[in-house]
Amino acid sequence: MYRKLLLLIAVLFIVSGLIVSCSGEAYQPIPKADAVAVLMPTAGNTISGSVIFAKTGQVMRVIAEVSNLSPGSHGFHIHAFGDCRASDGSSAGGHFNPDNSSHGAPNADPRHVGDLGNIVADESGAGKLDILVAGPDLKGTNSIIGRSVIVHADPDDMKTQPTGKAGARLACGVIGIAR
Repeated sequence: MYRKLLLLIAVLFIVSGLIVSCSGEAYQPIPKADAVAVLMPTAGNTISGSVIFAKTGQVMRVIAEVSNLSPGSHGFHIHAFGDCRASDGSSAGGHFNPDNSSHGAPNADPRHVGDLGNIVADESGAGKLDILVAGPDLKGTNSIIGRSVIVHADPDDMKTQPTGKAGARLACGVIGIAR
């Protein structure tokens, strides 16, 4: 009986060790989504993907998976309007900025509420982002519900006003309440 208990503890210890990634970072489960955006390509592009938003205390966890990007960094922002009807994504308006702040990095002060930095795509065109940011909310002045997410062609330099020189809009998705 004692040997079986030790064996069980050893197996559980080994299995829990497998949950740690190769980089040594602890596995972070995907949280229950509070809001979601499904990304659709703008004219002449093939980008697709999804973004989930999960409120965790005073911060928002933003998790994005995007495909068909060119390798490298691409500006990634919440925009003011949940309108992706224009073929170039321009109907989404500018970055979501209810406080009329300067553009900046995701955890800078000041910054737009919609400044999420860059999503980085690998050689296969798969981009992933998992970030915690203060500012975006699910209600009130900073509510992201009914706004949009835009993936840009170029990297956000996180300083040029008001857009970070992120370039053309490759994909747009309206943020809605998740099931």
